[in-house]
Amino acid sequence: GRLVQSGGGSVQAGGSLRLSCVISERKSRYYCMSWFHQAPGKERELVSTISSRDFEYYSDSVKGRFTISRDNANDTIYLEMKKLKPEDTAMYYCAAAWGLDRMVECPAGRQTRGDFPDWGQGTQVTVSS
Repeated sequence: GRLVQSGGGSVQAGGSLRLSCVISERKSRYYCMSWFHQAPGKERELVSTISSRDFEYYSDSVKGRFTISRDNANDTIYLEMKKLKPEDTAMYYCAAAWGLDRMVECPAGRQTRGDFPDWGQGTQVTVSS
């Protein structure tokens, strides 16, 4: 379940970025893929999820601005971030949870970092005002 991230960087407020997360080993055809972010001194927070049945979840802070998607052919998950705000500045992590139960609960948005056994290496997103 190794996850390799790319993307991110620095933009001005109102700009856009796209994050990618390649799944090197899919442990199950049932899964929940997620994006978390963690600002300095703060807890790692759930931003968005997508299940293997394409049900999606977005936190209130990003709803309408971020879009999660998946490309099965390339085993890649994306997070398209638009209308970025300085408060979006954080390290962003993709994470994976496997199995039918995890897939079913995926859209609920109640997961914490402990629910996801596999993580990407993280990528920095910095938004300046």
